[in-house]
Amino acid sequence: MDAGRAKQILESPKEIMVHYQGNPIWIQQVDEAGHTARVYLKNEPENEMTVNVTQLNEL
Repeated sequence: MDAGRAKQILESPKEIMVHYQGNPIWIQQVDEAGHTARVYLKNEPENEMTVNVTQLNEL
């Protein structure tokens, strides 16, 4: 995924399924310049991490 698409998903009123390493995640923030996203696993909201947007997969 690219940073522009990650930002579109973040701003979408619809729930769009995104996975990181096979796990469903929520995107909290996107840094388009750095090509990173702040995400957390849906089943572990306390476990936030910053990942490269290229590692995110839209389903």
